[in-house]
Amino acid sequence: MSVSDLLDRYLRKATEKTRISENTYLIFLSFLVGISTGLGAVAFRWLILTFRDIFFGHGIAWLVPLVPMAGGLLVGPIVYFFATEAKGHGVPEVMAAVALKSGVIRPRVAVAKSVASAICIGSGGSAGREGPIVQIGAAVGSTIGQLFKLSADRVKVLVGCGAAAGISAVFNAPIAGVIFALEVILGDFTIKTFSPVILASVLSSVVSRAILRDSPAFIVPAYELVSAWEIPMYIVLGGLAGIVAVIFTKTLYKTEDFFDYKLNIPGYLKPALGGLLLGFTGLVALKLNYTGFLSLSAPAVFADGYEAVSSVLGGVGLWHTLLALIVLKILATNLTLGSGNSGGIFAPSLFMGAMTGGLFGVIVHSLFPTVTAHPGAYALVGMAAVVAGTTHATITSILIVFEMTKDYRIMLALMVACVFSTLVARRFLKSSIYSLKLERKGINISGGRDVHLLDVLKVREVMRTKFTTIPLNTNLDMIYHFLEESRETTMPVVAADGSLYGVISFQDLRTVLTKHDVDSLIIASDIASRDIVSVTEDENLNQALEKFGRRDFDLLPVVSHLNPSKILGVLYRQDLINYYNKQLMRRMVGGEDDRTIIA
Repeated sequence: MSVSDLLDRYLRKATEKTRISENTYLIFLSFLVGISTGLGAVAFRWLILTFRDIFFGHGIAWLVPLVPMAGGLLVGPIVYFFATEAKGHGVPEVMAAVALKSGVIRPRVAVAKSVASAICIGSGGSAGREGPIVQIGAAVGSTIGQLFKLSADRVKVLVGCGAAAGISAVFNAPIAGVIFALEVILGDFTIKTFSPVILASVLSSVVSRAILRDSPAFIVPAYELVSAWEIPMYIVLGGLAGIVAVIFTKTLYKTEDFFDYKLNIPGYLKPALGGLLLGFTGLVALKLNYTGFLSLSAPAVFADGYEAVSSVLGGVGLWHTLLALIVLKILATNLTLGSGNSGGIFAPSLFMGAMTGGLFGVIVHSLFPTVTAHPGAYALVGMAAVVAGTTHATITSILIVFEMTKDYRIMLALMVACVFSTLVARRFLKSSIYSLKLERKGINISGGRDVHLLDVLKVREVMRTKFTTIPLNTNLDMIYHFLEESRETTMPVVAADGSLYGVISFQDLRTVLTKHDVDSLIIASDIASRDIVSVTEDENLNQALEKFGRRDFDLLPVVSHLNPSKILGVLYRQDLINYYNKQLMRRMVGGEDDRTIIA
């Protein structure tokens, strides 16, 4: 018997003896995920620094074009022969695992992603730590959930715990980690999900801070709104950031298409070619005038570029340099990730945002010096705005930049710019940089579920044709009896001819619970809700799920599309979810074999 089986048996026996609920059991495992991911994040950062020293620690600048190529030669075989999920920025793969694979992620993904991304970033690949650590943490959570034989729903929660813990540890941002996991990965803000995710994020942050110390990612001068006239300017900045985000997203996938479908060389060599082209991009970047920038150990467009970002946040940088760096960073990131290297898009987005905001700040400050802040303030806001435009995760973007800088004074500008960046980005491109990758594969995920699958499943496949109704003239005593017998919280009310009149739920009964002296006088028509939300048998399950979201009912009446008052059956929310999961399982069994493999 394995160690995990023994520990699992011990924990379950302890649970039975102390009458601890399964949710408490999940809380314990979230502690384990948080601590494990925190340690994994520390090890991942050490790996990146180690490979950076190996590739750039010898001062041979003339080899700059060849260094990323050398990294690509190592990354290619790892990705293509060991774990293909490690290719690219990682977050879409986690989203797909939650929506399509019941949270199952192969344990080897954590190892492959750690090594491949560390080599890529350490050798100058234009990528960040966010995507890899989300995938690493998610793999840790999934592995723990599988080892302890949890249900699919609880495995998904642990995947979210790992994602939150990864963001928390790498960026020293526990609040943003929680919101990212709930907003992007799980699409679920219920308390049963919220609690374990928070605990995992906090523990991961505690572990990483204990080892790496508590320090913000960037040292930012004291910036704040100079006047109310700046708000329109931050709105414009948000719009520009949204446009930059759309350009980055579209060109990234154009580049990926070129390497995947136009380039006829072995897949494991493509990251090396991308690295070589990145190296020449780095040479161009070195030719720029970095007047006032910090001493850079590599071209500014290499790796995460945080040194250059810090300089721009301090107000350093000429407008033409900033403009050139925006273009070069987009190109560098496209070559890195589009060719199949491994890394995240968050750090490149921060870089592009800082340069975009800095450029905009230089312009508006020269035009309106008395009513505008220092250009560095606009660089700070631009960082969050471009991230919001690429990920469409507005709240996460605001919080993560706030936590990374530890500065609240410019929060109003952050909020305004991020909202408008997201609005503009969605106007030109409805999908985020994460969801677009999945949609290109025919997967449309919303709220942690595959919308495309829900679109092809019809209400008639799930609805019940045998159901209980409440006659219109039923008194209150009988209504209580109906609800007690059916054990449902919502029931349709019908007229004498069988036509749908309304619905009664426990919410409707609250207003009459204390009026027992008139129980016999109150009938169903007095308390039934006439604001009926119904579905037809020809509607798909995605439409039905949206209607469930409008009202807190556990069932919807199914009516004829020719006669909306004719009730044909009822659709239960739980039946919809169970049927979706069953169809998803069929797809998994008939699809990729790695969806059911743990090793």
